[in-house]
Amino acid sequence: QVQLVESVGGLVQAGGSLRLSCAASVRTVIVFAMGWFRYAAGMDREFVAGISRNGFNTYYADSVKERFTISKDNAKNTVYLQMNRLKPEDTAVYYCATDLNIQRGSGYVPHIGDEYDYWGQGTQVTVSS
Repeated sequence: QVQLVESVGGLVQAGGSLRLSCAASVRTVIVFAMGWFRYAAGMDREFVAGISRNGFNTYYADSVKERFTISKDNAKNTVYLQMNRLKPEDTAVYYCATDLNIQRGSGYVPHIGDEYDYWGQGTQVTVSS
């Protein structure tokens, strides 16, 4: 059983920064691709960022490109989402997730919600204007 635990989010002013972390049980981060999604109030789930199994490739939603960075620390079995220049429209509950399908290439970055198998409990990020 894979468990993913996100760090506590928070309230930040527009233009500010926040880093989310997601600690995984077992060797999830080392072995599997990881991603971040978000749910804003009244909106559908949105893919935010993903990182491949081998850690060499990343993929971002256009809405966060050049502002957010996904990374992982294999030694800590943790994946991070660094969020800079935050905007009020970034307000959402953020979830990390892992894709256990190792049939895909190690450089593949899953970016569709159905590709992911396990999800964290979510953490609220609120950006004030």
